[in-house]
Order: sequence, then structure tokens, then C-alpha cells
Amino acid sequence: MVNVNSLGRHVLAEFYGCTFETLNDTEIVKCYMIDAALFAGAEIRESVFHKFSPQGVSGVVVISESHLAIHTWPELGYAAVDVFTCGEKVNPWDACKYLKEKFQAEYITATEMRRGIMETGPRVAVNQ
Repeated sequence: MVNVNSLGRHVLAEFYGCTFETLNDTEIVKCYMIDAALFAGAEIRESVFHKFSPQGVSGVVVISESHLAIHTWPELGYAAVDVFTCGEKVNPWDACKYLKEKFQAEYITATEMRRGIMETGPRVAVNQ
């Protein structure tokens, strides 16, 4: 039997039906992203956000456990969010739930990927 452990969890989330005003406001997006990291139990290191013209915001919150990143399309009511956490302390889904509420998203789709999978037992190399 092979035991599989991973170094981190990476949630890729798509937020739909959000308001233009929220997704186009750099300070609001930054505040929500930082608060989402804190809500999930992460330790903030730094953050950088950029406002595009005529609309849209991109940003990243660096946390001790990895990062949260976002890019918004306010004109479509859409935001793409990555939440990557390492270790057992921080649950990336908590950050996503927090953002769904704050962005007042009509719905989200999300998937989780395990990163840095470390297997114990026989190893098989796969070349593609």
C-alpha cells in the first residue's frame, strides 16, 4: 500500500455574479483578500495589488503558508482566485467561503489540487 502526503493544498476558485463596484475597487478587494487569509488562520507577510484601466484588479497576499491571488473582470462580475496553503494549520476552503460571502457571488466553482505529493513506497517515473 502507498501512503500519499502532500506539501500543500491549492484551491482554484471561480467567482460569478459579483458586483462591478466591489471587483473594481482595489482597496475593497485587497481588504477582503487579507481578511480571507486571516479568517483561514494564515499569517500575513505582505501584499501587492494593481488597478487596471479601464477596470479590473489583480493582487497577491503572501502568507507564511504560501499565497492567495486574484484577478477580477468587474464588467463580467467574475473573479479568478487561487488559495495555496502549506501545512495543516490553514484550510484554503475557509478563505474561499469568506470571499464568496464578501464578494456576494451568486455562485462559485472550485477545485482542489494537492501540491508536492510525497509518496512512501515504490516510485514509478512517468515521462510524458
